[in-house]
Amino acid sequence: MDGAALEVVRDALDTGDPLPGTGGFAGEVDGRLVRDVLGRYPLFSERGDETRWSTDRTDLDDPVRVPPGVARDARGDEVVWSLPEPPVSPPDEAVDAVRDAVSTSVRDVDSENLVVAFSGGVDSGLVAAGVPDAPLYVAGFEGSHDVAAATAAADAMDRELRVVELTHDALRQAVPELVSAIGRDNPMDIQIALPLYLTAKQVSEDGYDRLAVGQGADELFGGYSKVVAPATDHRVEADTVRGATREVVATLPDQLERDVLALRAAGVEPVAPLLHDRVVDAALRLPAELLATEDERKIALRRAADGVLPDSVTSADKKAVQYGTYAARELDRLARQAGFKRRMDDHVGQYIRSLCEE
Repeated sequence: MDGAALEVVRDALDTGDPLPGTGGFAGEVDGRLVRDVLGRYPLFSERGDETRWSTDRTDLDDPVRVPPGVARDARGDEVVWSLPEPPVSPPDEAVDAVRDAVSTSVRDVDSENLVVAFSGGVDSGLVAAGVPDAPLYVAGFEGSHDVAAATAAADAMDRELRVVELTHDALRQAVPELVSAIGRDNPMDIQIALPLYLTAKQVSEDGYDRLAVGQGADELFGGYSKVVAPATDHRVEADTVRGATREVVATLPDQLERDVLALRAAGVEPVAPLLHDRVVDAALRLPAELLATEDERKIALRRAADGVLPDSVTSADKKAVQYGTYAARELDRLARQAGFKRRMDDHVGQYIRSLCEE
């Protein structure tokens, strides 16, 4: 069983508790394949044969994903857990709960052979603060936002920072490896996964086998612009901030599968303290005004970071990793240099597939 003790998962099945105090789990329990409600660990079975399964899709001939919150056996899939809808907490209590949940989850991280993926924002800053002796790593092309932000933040926190400089050769080599590992070749997934994968490869080469990440914070705490005014934003169906945030949280299983598979393929195991059940529960209780407004996003998380991080880190703006590292820009550049012009349909996707055919 990945991620949790077997008895804990058995109890969660017996009680129906979707957040039983773990950081997620996936595996076999008494003849059934189960995956936690947020899909924090990947899980697959062979099409037509549920007795053949793996957490690595490349182990199977025709892998079929086990959905989050599901138990699978020969009879099919049964939804055994759903994301809870706890009552909204008063603002002061809500911030205190987030602060306690985050600090406890980060403090519980085992720092042995661990480094931190660090972009200089509040998410990775909180993770880094909990493991003060762990080196920090950032990836990016020369002049990229993430490298500049991480350098400034590491200086403010008086921490060691290792910069993984991305290159065109590294991107070209990594693309087919990533496509094989994650089973996806669409540009968005590849652009997002490339910096993670190349960071993890360097981490592994440096002798570490665990990488702490800030995954989940944007989804849980209102980090996306589309949750600010959902009633007028075509990117979400919900018309309230809380509803839009839950909608975004529902995208986590797909994202986490990609990220975990990419990191493991590079030789490291991800550690995601901001996705612990206690943090998820605290986030689900936040009122709208502590999630996102026109002026600020991830409000409760930033308040929870007061006194823990320098103000410059707590208030730092964050770019999506594919843009902050220039991975998307440079992959597009490589595609055009290879003859896949922007006027062509899905020119970056065509380039990605061409690399896999070489």
